[in-house]
Amino acid sequence: MNISVIGTGYVGLVTGACFAEFGVQVICMDKDERRIGALEKGKIPIYEPGLTELVHKGLSEGRLKFTTDLSRAVESALVIFIAVGTPAREDGSADLSFVEDVGRGIAANLNGYKVIVTKSTVPVGTGERLRELIGQNATESAPFDIASNPEFLREGSAIEDFMRPNRVVIGANSHHAIAVMRDLYRPLYLIETPFVFTDVATAEMIKYASNTFLATKVSFINEVANLCERVGADVQLVAKAMGLDQRIGSKFLHPGPGYGGSCFPKDIAALVQTGQQSGCVMEIAEATERANVKQRTRMVEKIRAAMGGHLRGKRVGILGLSFKPNTDDLRDAPSLDIIRQLQQDGAHIQVFDPAAMEEAHKLLPTITLCANSYEAASGADVLVLMTEWNQFRNLDLERIKAGLRCPVFVDLRNVYEPARMAALGFRYTSVGRPTPAVSPKSDA
Repeated sequence: MNISVIGTGYVGLVTGACFAEFGVQVICMDKDERRIGALEKGKIPIYEPGLTELVHKGLSEGRLKFTTDLSRAVESALVIFIAVGTPAREDGSADLSFVEDVGRGIAANLNGYKVIVTKSTVPVGTGERLRELIGQNATESAPFDIASNPEFLREGSAIEDFMRPNRVVIGANSHHAIAVMRDLYRPLYLIETPFVFTDVATAEMIKYASNTFLATKVSFINEVANLCERVGADVQLVAKAMGLDQRIGSKFLHPGPGYGGSCFPKDIAALVQTGQQSGCVMEIAEATERANVKQRTRMVEKIRAAMGGHLRGKRVGILGLSFKPNTDDLRDAPSLDIIRQLQQDGAHIQVFDPAAMEEAHKLLPTITLCANSYEAASGADVLVLMTEWNQFRNLDLERIKAGLRCPVFVDLRNVYEPARMAALGFRYTSVGRPTPAVSPKSDA
């Protein structure tokens, strides 16, 4: 089967590379000539474990090709995936202009039956809107079907998520389109992947509902953590006990500075807007969004309190910038808001992240970029662990302490054990856990 993927951003590139691994002939199209030129040489513009190897394999074996020619991508494919951006507008609604542009381009190049699939996260009703747009602009009366196949890829583990998904959702109103999509995903039947077949509108809603629910779990456990600090409870044990209830589950019950990335904030805002347009207020989604914004400010207050209430002239070392480990993605990362607030308080910032340094320099040009964790700690008045990269889980804490001007460690991801940090002489602060007293022996 020949397919095309329009858009070579995160979702489009992963989708194309993984389908090529399934043995499908894939053309990935993007109008960005520099990006396509780099991809043809095997240069990957994003950080995602395993993706470089998969793209190189697809290229070398001739199953993965890149082009800027939309007509080539449309004419050669039976299935066309639309994987372009749907950024949030100022009012929170999804900007569908890129999707609509692709729809017009597809319409101009239809040369036979196609299944046109939205892989981008789009509001309910987009499939029908796309059907009308293509029908109105088609230069030939070639038949086509619209389908929705939302992605559930986690940055940092996207290849595994595509190859071994929890489920595959396919929305289509045509038996023919469903048959084509079944055939395309046939390799996943061999590992007994659950499939959900439904109509287009329901498939579109599934993605928004899923992401909003996960984000709600994050905001909820963060609020519980804040209460735990007030009453002297330990949020990690609370979350562990909650997670053992199979009705709740342990995922997304890790307190911290709040969610970020390209999906949760945008998708919640879009769901809220869809509700407003439909006369149905999404009160829980709105509360989730508000709680997440407040959580970032609470983290700044926590850092400020660890420094005795004053940050002016203080040097703050930060470990981790990306919104989660194993990605260089800084889109709506909590670190950005927190760092900007710290700078407004007069703090000097020095940071290290294993993958996001180049992008950080563009977004935060006044911070100091460090070569490693120990350089980020060197001369700092406080060290803040922002993102839980694995390499931050086993720091040489004696070396960290020796480099700091003051032994103050603010752990926004609860990576370390409070008692151990106190025994080592750190004034240690975490999220939702009692703050231990520093061992007197440690300062001897």
